[in-house]
Amino acid sequence: MANVTVIGAQWGDEGKGKIVDWLSERADVVARFQGGHNAGHTLVVGEKVYKLSLLPSGIVRGTLSVIGNGVVLDPWHFRDEVAKLKGQGVTITPDNLQIAETCPLILPFHRDLDGLREDASGAGKIGTTRRGIGPAYEDKVGRRAIRVCDLAHLDDLDLQIDRLTAHHDALRAGFGEAPIDRARLMAELTEIADFILPFVKPVWLTLNKAKAAGKRILFEGAQGTLLDIDHGTYPFVTSSNTVAGTAASGTGLGPNAAGFVLGIVKAYTTRVGSGPFPTELEDETGQRLGERGHEFGTVTGRKRRCGWFDAVLVRQSIAVSGVTGIALTKLDVLDGFDALKICVGYQIGDQKFDYLPAHAQDQAKAQPIYETIEGWHDTTAGARSWADLPAQAIKYIRRIEELIGCPVTLVSTSPERDDTILVRDPFAD
Repeated sequence: MANVTVIGAQWGDEGKGKIVDWLSERADVVARFQGGHNAGHTLVVGEKVYKLSLLPSGIVRGTLSVIGNGVVLDPWHFRDEVAKLKGQGVTITPDNLQIAETCPLILPFHRDLDGLREDASGAGKIGTTRRGIGPAYEDKVGRRAIRVCDLAHLDDLDLQIDRLTAHHDALRAGFGEAPIDRARLMAELTEIADFILPFVKPVWLTLNKAKAAGKRILFEGAQGTLLDIDHGTYPFVTSSNTVAGTAASGTGLGPNAAGFVLGIVKAYTTRVGSGPFPTELEDETGQRLGERGHEFGTVTGRKRRCGWFDAVLVRQSIAVSGVTGIALTKLDVLDGFDALKICVGYQIGDQKFDYLPAHAQDQAKAQPIYETIEGWHDTTAGARSWADLPAQAIKYIRRIEELIGCPVTLVSTSPERDDTILVRDPFAD
């Protein structure tokens, strides 16, 4: 039985939470491998709605869930999210949830810096969630981060705090802010340590033992490939690598552990925040997609920008992440359209492109080249087999497969976990 790696193949918000939740019934372990609590996953289970941003989606089912070393962890948000889910009846203990010892911590001054920079950027704003994700990753790379394992050795932190304050106090002074209050920081870390430490484990060892025992591991990515720090629409990207290859480095397993790579793809396209978006619809059609798809960010509540399906961008995502098959979500949002458009290329000046160029100015100038396909008026909502789908909806799916060069593995037809058409079981490969 194969492991499965789930990644977003657009700009995030593709519906990964539901798919991971659905697959976690077949998994023995679910592992988050990058990002932080800027990731939003909504799970709908019967009458209950669970909103997760840091915890792996498998925790709702009670599947062993791990937060890998590639994640940056806000310990206070972790405590709040655990309490919220426990209040909804979810069992969360160190027996079913583990945190990697080497996760860098997101600290209060990271959130401060995130907001100060964004406010000072004017028209150059990136659209950060202001949760300290980027500054925490910067400290990790700068070798000055306080990590989860440091919570067990608070008496030995002076030298590391010296490194942190040497960097951050200069930045804060530039914004007219007071230096970091070291005593307050130590008090905050001391207060939260007792809650975090019972969950802390050598996650790399847990996962390698699971692999050796032949257990099925489900790797859960956050955000989307087009927000990848290397492969996304830079600089309007997140601060981590979101591609499937990060499942290895972000958990402590080798690259051969990734298994079946499932790319989650919305049947149209959305984006939150700033940045290029060639197929964006700033008209009644875009508004209709947003209203029908309930397009508001799980974490930020921000309205998502909406547009037609972009086969060019999805094809790029499939290439850089080595996607084996896609899960097509929110097909039901397209019910009732007379005609649908799919982007098959770009026009930039007098040149045509079958990929999105790397430079931000070229990306901003890209005009979509569309192919029009007939829509359908019967409903796809709640469909659980091909026989339940209108013929034209199936044609739309097949055309997407042709344009992106990748087969459809799953089709999701509502937020409900069971409203899913299984074409190919990723764990069976």
